[in-house]
Amino acid sequence: MNKSELIEHIATQSDISKAAATRALEAIIGAVKSTLKKGNSVSLVGFGTFAVTKRAARLGRNPRTGAALKIKAAKVPKFRPGKALKDALN
Repeated sequence: MNKSELIEHIATQSDISKAAATRALEAIIGAVKSTLKKGNSVSLVGFGTFAVTKRAARLGRNPRTGAALKIKAAKVPKFRPGKALKDALN
């Protein structure tokens, strides 16, 4: 499912227009992004938790030349599914 399919699903399930569903989805995505950018986590009970983890700097290799290169430290988003989501899949 891509973003437009998700918007269409939200619109039909909620009985709202696609424009309103688009604004709602964009608002949710924006809220998650801004919260993660501040270093906080977003927890949706029954669905899961979005959090930020720190990845340490490390040494990598260029696969074409084999030359060593430094990979900078980075903050990466992480999703931990909730119990209800796990149970729904099994």
